[in-house]
Amino acid sequence: MSEKAVRHYDDEASDHFWKKERLNMVMTRKVRLLLILLASGFSILWGFSIGQKSNGWADFRGVYYGSRCLLQHHNPYNVSELEDVYRTDGGEGPSEPISARPSVTHYVNLPTTLLIIAPFAILPWGFAHLLWMILTAGAIIFAALLMWNCGANYAPVISGGLICTVLINCEAIFGTGNTAGIVVGLCVVAVWCFFQERFVSAGILCLAVSLAIKPHDAGLVWLYFLLAGGAYRKRALQALIVAVVLSLFAILWVWHVAPHWIQELQSNLLAYSAPGGANNPGPIAVNSGSGPSMIINLQSVISTFRDDPHIYNPVSYMICGMLLLVWSARTLKSQFSQSRAWLALASVTAITMLVTYHRPYDAKLLLLAVPACAMLWAEGGPIGWVALLVTTAGIVSTGDIPLAILLILTKNLLISTAGLSGKMLTVVLMRPAPLILLAMGIFYLWVYVRRDPVRAVTVESGEPKGTPHALTPA
Repeated sequence: MSEKAVRHYDDEASDHFWKKERLNMVMTRKVRLLLILLASGFSILWGFSIGQKSNGWADFRGVYYGSRCLLQHHNPYNVSELEDVYRTDGGEGPSEPISARPSVTHYVNLPTTLLIIAPFAILPWGFAHLLWMILTAGAIIFAALLMWNCGANYAPVISGGLICTVLINCEAIFGTGNTAGIVVGLCVVAVWCFFQERFVSAGILCLAVSLAIKPHDAGLVWLYFLLAGGAYRKRALQALIVAVVLSLFAILWVWHVAPHWIQELQSNLLAYSAPGGANNPGPIAVNSGSGPSMIINLQSVISTFRDDPHIYNPVSYMICGMLLLVWSARTLKSQFSQSRAWLALASVTAITMLVTYHRPYDAKLLLLAVPACAMLWAEGGPIGWVALLVTTAGIVSTGDIPLAILLILTKNLLISTAGLSGKMLTVVLMRPAPLILLAMGIFYLWVYVRRDPVRAVTVESGEPKGTPHALTPA
């Protein structure tokens, strides 16, 4: 065969190879999108069926009628005024249990939420809650797609499995309409915008809104960008300025209508956090509040051993504070790279859930841990297996379906908490999520501190490149 014929044959073979690769990539994207839509559709339909019940969409009803109350120049933080608006507008259904009413009439959200929900509050309830559900679903699905794309650069199958596990366990978000769905979605989108250097202005706005609504969800993610320095610190400060401006507008609006709103907000929070209250992490909640609505912060574990807020709060803050101190010091010393950043975010999203009041719907922020898990899995070895184990455990232990099964299995289980063994068994069986999240946060922090994750595969250009580098001690 002549040299010209050989070159022609090689060119044809190369073209055939790349056409096949492009076809495989297109098919992979289609399968990826289909799986995400199926997992999301399952959660949406199940959540919608939950929301159809008498106490459905309780969390969104709370912020909807709170904003509606303020639009009518009434005080949303005053229980009687909010309840009057709620009844007048037909919010109380004929079969609504009395126990469900405090979730609506005891307003405990920040004034910024009132401002952001105000456009929905202008609309009739039926249209408003459907629009909110569509936006929530869109935010979560879009965020999941972005994280799958980032993780797929390392390990597409592992990333896909973890993402679908998160999405198939979002029933509580769609059934209650909690703002965590929007907050998590916007926060994840902001991270992607900053890392990919695309739509940065939109990323700043997304991070600002998530900070303004739920600072205890997005706050430590924002802190990472502040400590990372360079352009990321600038973006963090810009997001903070936008969040502060939104908050000032909201506070001035609320203050004009309700000058004593701070004291009334404190009163509502105390009512919820009192012993036996819905947000109290004490042993009564541990024994009766399992399932998708369980409290997952570290206080819920420590309170089992000593039901005293003067004990379980300082101990929780001390444990989380030490972890965050190490994490912050490492972040300040490290030169930014996306591989380091994914490890930092994987650690801090788990720790975020432990510091203060959180429920499983907030833990959907663990979407940010998927790229780090995929990166360590692609590296291979024991570290990859441990990463997959702790990340899967963290996602499953805060998933709605596993928690519902846990509730069924432990509903009639009577465990004496008189002795140490009984208390430990209570925590392991009824409150496993905080311990698993603590293990997850410590693991990723250990990898982040001890290793310099210079990876062959990066998400900076979206393509694998280079040759593998060994992880070396810091």
